[in-house]
Amino acid sequence: MERFLNSFIYAFKGLAYAFKTQLNFKIHCVAAILAIALGLYVHLSIAEWTWVAISIGLVMIIEVLNTAIEVLVDLISPEKQPKAGAIKDLAAAAVLMSVFVALTVGLFIFVPKFI
Repeated sequence: MERFLNSFIYAFKGLAYAFKTQLNFKIHCVAAILAIALGLYVHLSIAEWTWVAISIGLVMIIEVLNTAIEVLVDLISPEKQPKAGAIKDLAAAAVLMSVFVALTVGLFIFVPKFI
């Protein structure tokens, strides 16, 4: 049971690390809060909330994975190497793609509320 509870402590330490060290994670947190506030304001349906929650989760999960990849690459390859840079760029591209998906979902859901 103690190991199980410790796994939550480690996970929250990871979230804290991402929040403390990654500007983009903070930006995504603010964007998530704004999306939630806007959703409350326009009274989203359950289906709309589901898509908003999935989109927020997708971006946050991939941002945390990107941070983990960056930390791992820096540990393994502290000196600049083209392949290490490519790995970091690919991980960042995954975040960017998830943001585009979330933005598209947001546009589909929120724009009609104001038209």
